[in-house]
Amino acid sequence: MTKEFDYIVIGGGSGGIASANRAAEHGAKVAVIEEDQLGGTCVNRGCVPKKVAWYASKVSDAIHRYGPGYGFNAENVTFDFSDFKKAQDGYVSRSRQGYFNRFDSNGITLIEGRAVLKGNQKVEVNGEIYHGDKILIATGGRPKSLNVPGKELLDNSDDFFNWETLPESVAVIGSGYIGIELSQVLHGLGVKTHIITIDERPLLNFDADIIAEWQKMNEADGPELMLETAVDEYREVDGQIACYRDGQEIARVDRVIQAIGRVPNVEQIGLENTAVEIDEMGYIAVDEGHETAEKGVYAIGDVINRIALTPVAIRAGRQVAEYLYNNAETSEIDYSNVPTVAFSHPAIGTIGLTEDQAREIYEDSEIKVYTNRFFSMYASAAWHREPNFFKLVCVGEDESVVGLHGIGEGVDEMIQGFGVAMKMGATKKDFDSVIAIHPTGAEEFVTMR
Repeated sequence: MTKEFDYIVIGGGSGGIASANRAAEHGAKVAVIEEDQLGGTCVNRGCVPKKVAWYASKVSDAIHRYGPGYGFNAENVTFDFSDFKKAQDGYVSRSRQGYFNRFDSNGITLIEGRAVLKGNQKVEVNGEIYHGDKILIATGGRPKSLNVPGKELLDNSDDFFNWETLPESVAVIGSGYIGIELSQVLHGLGVKTHIITIDERPLLNFDADIIAEWQKMNEADGPELMLETAVDEYREVDGQIACYRDGQEIARVDRVIQAIGRVPNVEQIGLENTAVEIDEMGYIAVDEGHETAEKGVYAIGDVINRIALTPVAIRAGRQVAEYLYNNAETSEIDYSNVPTVAFSHPAIGTIGLTEDQAREIYEDSEIKVYTNRFFSMYASAAWHREPNFFKLVCVGEDESVVGLHGIGEGVDEMIQGFGVAMKMGATKKDFDSVIAIHPTGAEEFVTMR
């Protein structure tokens, strides 16, 4: 007998969970299908354990780099990776349990197994057929793999979170979010780290001036950065992994992490049994309201070609549920001015257009750029000079702020509020009208001249 639901969500990651809970809160009978761990990439092998690791590396910085300058004796301090793993895994486990509890309170049915679409709003799991009046595909993505000799020697970002010991040395292949964040965590925890990338600079989607500042800091005290370098072979040599380019060894390390991007999980879920289409990039094609070519079937998150960030998937999932079950006017969301942070050391934050993007859209005469360069008080008081850099990109006679970028201590926590201001159409004059909080880094955004 076919089991009936109002709403079937395929994928128990952040976006799918958010959509399921919101639909259930509005009275829908909801099922979530998940073949792996509830919580998806973010909770289990992404932003949550990554942030815990980032905090650990910041603690290391505070002890070894800044502590002595503040008068703290940092001699004979040890780091036990196994104790750290207990803390990290415990936090992840508690976060995951919270999802189970929420499902129970909202009356959501969790179905464990792989979902296969069968058409006509039907889904098969473990031989059972389920019918959903509406269906959401939120199957997320997975790490992309290198196709080079020796690829079997490599780890990816998922593997990293299962390490039981830290290596003495590591090479991180790739310089996007994942590559930069993992490399800086490992460096901060005392691992000799190399960043190897084919790109001319790291974090290509961030403002070029901001990344130039990061590179200066990295040269002074960071992992070794190898730009415009493609590794074309890996070999096991004396118990280590040798990285080769054009037959020449360029690095030899204990472990290699491939962090070259992610691909959507669209295989083996029965899309061929539906009218759902795949675009030229391999993502599920959706309209502005996240509906696929199969009526009543929606898709959100990393499986569609939009911004691949957890809060974006959550927002999209909730909006689809509001549209379907709470009479919202639309299932669309606004993908502009999304604040985001790369958890490097120090953190990099960005909202809106980079300067280069603005110049592609507007005439140079319409653009005014403001910058502030200063030294972190936190670092400077400890006899270190850590340069920070903040930037506003403004457009038009009223100088509307279309881009906000910063690198420095605390940037990760300060830019959310500026995101609200930019969503409301704030101008440079509006920024100037705010009395600064002193002494903080955030005040630099409202004191630029």
